[in-house]
Amino acid sequence: MSDYAILTNRGEYSIFQFNNQIIRFATSDRLEKYTKVIEWDKGYIVVMAKYKDLEEVEEYIDLVPILEMLYYDVDEFLKPIKEVKIDYAA
Repeated sequence: MSDYAILTNRGEYSIFQFNNQIIRFATSDRLEKYTKVIEWDKGYIVVMAKYKDLEEVEEYIDLVPILEMLYYDVDEFLKPIKEVKIDYAA
């Protein structure tokens, strides 16, 4: 069991993976890719993102409401995650 999660995107979805769990959520179809994780704070992610025809911008992702809508035990799910990495090979 790892202590880090993976963040990627494909098409109109962002993908958050941790161990055997894959969570997809809607994002802009103009998002080309996430480029860097700046901060991870128990479900809140600050990342740099590249959008079509724009410079890199800082983005904010709050996973807590997404996990709650999916009926996850939010604290239990997030507790072992120490870091989020961007990996498009995942």
